[in-house]
Amino acid sequence: MTATTQETRTILFKIKRQTEPNSAPFWEEYAVPYKENLNIISCLNWIAANPTTTSGVDSTPVAWDCNCLEEVCGACTMVINGRARQSCSALVDTLVKETGADTITLEPMSKFPLVRDLVVNRQRMFKELIRLKAWVPIDGTHALGGGPKESPEAQDTRYALSRCMTCGCCLEACPQFTIDNNFVGAQAISQARYFNMHKTGAVLADERMEELEGPGGITDCGNAQNCVKVCPKEIPLTESIAAIGRQATVHAIKSFFTGKK
Repeated sequence: MTATTQETRTILFKIKRQTEPNSAPFWEEYAVPYKENLNIISCLNWIAANPTTTSGVDSTPVAWDCNCLEEVCGACTMVINGRARQSCSALVDTLVKETGADTITLEPMSKFPLVRDLVVNRQRMFKELIRLKAWVPIDGTHALGGGPKESPEAQDTRYALSRCMTCGCCLEACPQFTIDNNFVGAQAISQARYFNMHKTGAVLADERMEELEGPGGITDCGNAQNCVKVCPKEIPLTESIAAIGRQATVHAIKSFFTGKK
């Protein structure tokens, strides 16, 4: 870390950019004045207002995604210093402490189609939720009375699973999930477990399991466990993968003996 004063200290941002999905990527560097408690979004806002590189070239504002700015929506995921994180909750002070240098590298996630600069299309994640029927079926919107009761233990487990914000960190870190295969990934597997645990959502459990037993399903998981290490919400993703693996085994045995798919 350089021994400069807070008034003159800057943070060097190395940003991987790309103007179009099929254009060549390139790198630009920006020096952002340091302040305490800055997050990555604050720095990108500064760069947007001052899009001049360290070499003195006037460039264009960097494109990135964000929405809630409080680690709830999952939109601002990017690769920061080589790790998928939420840029709204990634603090400059923490990142500098991790590396010991006043340099931060920003790249788009590599497991999703690029739109521009740091923006990627995460639509695949939501399509996988549709594929696994990740919802609770209801018959109309009229009052149905009291819902099914759950134990405190089940409530605690499902609450942890419900924190998923479809950010994509787990998929970016997964060696089995690639941009050109059909593996559903830890996020969708965990959500299948979440809805299978719901007394009403379990009505669709067999259909979910049929999908998860097919191509791109639970058997494609290599159990690398990278997903649980990068999840910003500390969701027990490996526990979900194990639980769905057991459910898949039980479902396959039942289907074999009953002749039902």
